[in-house]
Amino acid sequence: MAKQTLNLGRRWYVLHTYSGYEENVKHNLEQRIESFDMQDKIFNVMVPKEKKIKIKNGKRQTVEEKIFPGYVLVEMIVTDDSWYVVRNTPNVTGFIGSGTTPTPIDAKEMEALVKRTTAEEPIHMIDFVVNDNVKIVDGPFKNFDGKVSNVDAARGKLKVLVSMFGRETPVELDALQVKKI
Repeated sequence: MAKQTLNLGRRWYVLHTYSGYEENVKHNLEQRIESFDMQDKIFNVMVPKEKKIKIKNGKRQTVEEKIFPGYVLVEMIVTDDSWYVVRNTPNVTGFIGSGTTPTPIDAKEMEALVKRTTAEEPIHMIDFVVNDNVKIVDGPFKNFDGKVSNVDAARGKLKVLVSMFGRETPVELDALQVKKI
């Protein structure tokens, strides 16, 4: 068999999978590591996820979303044997790299990714300022247009002046319930 690996030591690599099968690949690969006795060459399998805030039925919910749908990360020492075990895991379509040689993830990139996946609180960005014109996209005032009159970044809330019955009425909304127009 032709040598298809470079010995770069213990590094993180990216596997391409069929979308929606990331957890399945993680589970199968973990079983294969055991049955092929590869614990000394394949160390960790990770489906990177981060917490995000979504609005569901007018309420905030924290959900976990895959950062890279269709990809699984694997920490391993690439040898012909370990490459074969990973490459032939069901639903794995290949390694990210050039030709048959997997390319490791840059250590700094991996560090940033781990920080993102282990953040306790979901990242909350409010991209609105007073006087922004907005359209309400969720809740009882859906499809109304309004103007931002107050921004409470700490709570993720906005006060929006909505024109109703010929006068402007202040409505408190979650920042995720509006979009700029």
